[in-house]
Amino acid sequence: MACLSSVARGFTLVEVLIAMAITALISVIAYNGLSVALSGAESLRDAGSRAQEINQTWALLARDLRQVANRPVVDEFGQIAPALTGGELASDPLTLTRAGWHNSTAAPRSTLQRVRWWLEDGDLWRSYFPVLDRTAGTEPIETLVLTEVDRFELHFLASVSELESDRNDVIDRRNWRDSWLADLSQPGKTPAPPAAVEVSIELPGLGEMRRTYVLPSP
Repeated sequence: MACLSSVARGFTLVEVLIAMAITALISVIAYNGLSVALSGAESLRDAGSRAQEINQTWALLARDLRQVANRPVVDEFGQIAPALTGGELASDPLTLTRAGWHNSTAAPRSTLQRVRWWLEDGDLWRSYFPVLDRTAGTEPIETLVLTEVDRFELHFLASVSELESDRNDVIDRRNWRDSWLADLSQPGKTPAPPAAVEVSIELPGLGEMRRTYVLPSP
C-alpha cells in the first residue's frame, strides 16, 4: 500500500503582500483615529485653560471695582490723583484705589491698595503699589493677567439716576462717558468715583465681552 505524503503548503508572495497591505492600512486608520482623539483632547484642554483665564480676569476686575474707595493719592510727581481714573483719554484704561487689601501679617501698611490696569502689545496687565502715596522711587508689582487681547475699554456712568434702558432691558449708553478724569479747570479738586463702570474686552475668536459693575457709594 502506497504511503501518501502530505506536503505543507505555505503562503505565496502575493498573499504575504496583501496581508502586509491590509495591516498597514489598519495601522494608518488606527493612527489617524488616535491622532484625532489626542488633538481633540488637547484642544479641549486648551479651551478649558483659556476659559479659566478669562473667568479669573473678570473675577479680578469685579473684586477691584466692587471695592473702590474714594481715596485720592499722591502720585510719583507729587500731584493729587483721583480715587479712580480711566478711559480713552487717561494714561491708563483704569487706575483706582480699592479696599480689602488683606493684611494677614500685620505689616505697617494700609488695607487700601492702588491698582492699575492696562493693555500692552495684546497682553492685559494689572499692577499695584505697596503704598498709596508714592514717590518717584516707588516700584509697582506687575502681573500678567490675560494674553491675546484685542481691545480693553471702559465707560463710566456718573449717576445711577442717568442709567436708562429700552423695553428689552438693553442699556442706553448715551449718558456714559468715554473717560473719567479730573477737571483741569478746577485745580486741586478731584472727582469722586463714578456710579458704575462698564468694561469691554474683545478676544480673538470669541468677540466682545461686556460686564457692568455698580460701584460702592462714596
